[in-house]
Amino acid sequence: MSARDFGKVAVLMGGPSAEREISLISGKAVLGALQEKRVDAHAFDPAERELFDLKREGFKSVFIALHGRFGEDGTVQGALETLRVPYTGSGVMGSAISMDKWRTKLVWLAAGIPTPKFVMLKASSDWDRVVAVLGLPLIVKPVHEGSTIGLTKVSRAADLPAAYQLAAKYDALVIAEEFIAGQELTAAILHDGPTATDRALPLVRIEAPQGNYDYQNKYFTDDTRYYCPSGIRAEVEDEIREVAVRSFRVLGCRGWGRADVMLRPDGTYSFLEMNTSPGMTGHSLVPMAAKATGLSYADLCVEILAGASLDSGARQ
Repeated sequence: MSARDFGKVAVLMGGPSAEREISLISGKAVLGALQEKRVDAHAFDPAERELFDLKREGFKSVFIALHGRFGEDGTVQGALETLRVPYTGSGVMGSAISMDKWRTKLVWLAAGIPTPKFVMLKASSDWDRVVAVLGLPLIVKPVHEGSTIGLTKVSRAADLPAAYQLAAKYDALVIAEEFIAGQELTAAILHDGPTATDRALPLVRIEAPQGNYDYQNKYFTDDTRYYCPSGIRAEVEDEIREVAVRSFRVLGCRGWGRADVMLRPDGTYSFLEMNTSPGMTGHSLVPMAAKATGLSYADLCVEILAGASLDSGARQ
């Protein structure tokens, strides 16, 4: 497609979620890349404007650079379906399930996708039983947040109530998950077009300071190290990439996404979660994986935009 074929494009960024700050960084980078490619792209913050303005102002498609609730949970996707404005990334169902860490695990387990053991928590939970099931350390996090917001690594049973209370500030649903010691990997998935198939890009291996890949180390430090090629055994990487595509499809995802994976020293692995609107900042992982295949940041943005569609199948 030529830049002119896209027509007027809105880059949705910001929004009302806890990840607004990162979304604005992602969105501005995507906007600049599309404009560099001469796409008629414009910033659009749904926290400050009505979505119906997309229709009023003649936008032909939307690049979703929103993160977290409203932008990544099927909400804005449903609104765009109603407006009949094609958008990038997964549709209503794929977005909603993937944003829900609990239901993602239920689907993955049913499909044979390996994922860490978990327990759903409430204020009256038997903390000793949680430890007996999951061991220590373990991870406590909100079900519907990303970017490690509200997440705590718990090393003592006595710290579980406080970890639960922190996560519960962000979400009524809180999950405790088995901690997986090993190498942290991420698998980006792209769709090659309407007649092609989903493909997993080369894995990125992450080494964060003290193994703590938190909000600060994800977005605002240069101390985290990224490796692509990942350096893991080729046959293990190939298997993880193949399973990543299956994990993407079984959730009903489309367009593009990113699966987070932990690789144990014994060569087994577990899928942690699926991101349907991954970060596109200077520290983000999908652009790193794309670069390893020779795809520039700007070309990546154009390829993602070219996949904008509706759940009905109507394309831009």
